[in-house]
Amino acid sequence: MTFASAAKIHSKHVLGIVLTGMGADGAEGAKLLKQAGSHIWAQDQSTCTIFGMPKAVINAGVADHILKLNDIGQLLKNKGGR
Repeated sequence: MTFASAAKIHSKHVLGIVLTGMGADGAEGAKLLKQAGSHIWAQDQSTCTIFGMPKAVINAGVADHILKLNDIGQLLKNKGGR
């Protein structure tokens, strides 16, 4: 729901980051964000406790980057998410 709402309101100005978690419900919202021009990052399998949520986004083909957990924070710090 969060990603779907963000896609409607902020469209291309969103960076969706999908972290460790169970299920696949974030993939549908990530698709909507991607269609609106947003960027999607997914946590890589090696740093996930549960790879379900990031895996669903990656398998849906909407992840722009697949990153280790520590790299996500570093990129946000260095580039502001761009």
